[in-house]
Amino acid sequence: MEDRKLAVLRAIVEDYVETHEPVGSKALADRHSLGVSSATIRNDMSALEEEGYIAAPHTSAGRIPTDKGYRLFVDKLNSVKPMSTAEKNAIHSFLDQAVDLDDVMSRTVRLLSQLTKQVALVQYPSLGRSSVRHVELVHTDGNRLLLILIADTGRIEQRNIELPTIPADELLHDLRTRLNVALDGQLFTDVPDRLAGLLDLFPSNTRPVVSTVVSTILEAVISQNEERVVIGGTSNLARVGEDFTQTVGPVLEALEEHVVLLRLFGEASTPDSLTVRIGHENSVEEFQRASVVTVGYGSGDQALATMGVLGPTRMDYAGSMGAVRAVARYVGQILKEQ
Repeated sequence: MEDRKLAVLRAIVEDYVETHEPVGSKALADRHSLGVSSATIRNDMSALEEEGYIAAPHTSAGRIPTDKGYRLFVDKLNSVKPMSTAEKNAIHSFLDQAVDLDDVMSRTVRLLSQLTKQVALVQYPSLGRSSVRHVELVHTDGNRLLLILIADTGRIEQRNIELPTIPADELLHDLRTRLNVALDGQLFTDVPDRLAGLLDLFPSNTRPVVSTVVSTILEAVISQNEERVVIGGTSNLARVGEDFTQTVGPVLEALEEHVVLLRLFGEASTPDSLTVRIGHENSVEEFQRASVVTVGYGSGDQALATMGVLGPTRMDYAGSMGAVRAVARYVGQILKEQ
């Protein structure tokens, strides 16, 4: 596309995001230093409309960007909007106060929704991409145990176990020690292999107890695919303008569906892998008048999970992309330090 037409499209997007009103050629000439007359801008707008980048919402002189126009705008962004020093300090201060992983996730969605004025979504670190830090067995009462699996990301999985007999303290101590020797630092996906043969290391009269504990660990590992997603800032949808609020109901209903949210995130392969899906690029029908900005986060070469924001297609893309990336990087640092 010619540089001038691209500049006109960029100006239309920026004005429409700011004003929520269709943009006309005179307004563009007055508000932007495009270096051409209103007549030339009108010609460029006609060409952009013919090519499907802008459209007339009703019979007026104003035009608004289409999904195709937003896509070109995002693809041509030179860079995401950098966070100010004050914003960076606020991110660090707010997240540094988190006491555990649940608190980190809760604070992250609140922070993202406040920074972007959009709906924030944060996926818990995947157990499948995490390593075992510690296994704890707590004898609670009689033949009952509490199994605690702690991941290197700070994620904690707990299971209550009812044993076939009351376990001896010596057995629990031995089992706890062997479990930690076998599993410490191992990926959760490797846990089944690491536990193979463990049962043979114990006397036959203790094996029913050991087998029950091992089975519970394997069950916890197998259920790792049921990922958790935290949502914040849904009230922001009520303040985005009449053209979007007409479809808020279906969007809110879709946000309540766990499987839908995981589809929305897709698969983040590496930290910092930023993705923007606009309007009909979203596979979920209810979100096809919305845009979703997501990024992988983690402490190594592979993303542990995904976070992002959802809002109307006329969102501040540069600002949203910058905020999502900055918060994701800091959350990755927190998990690395845990």
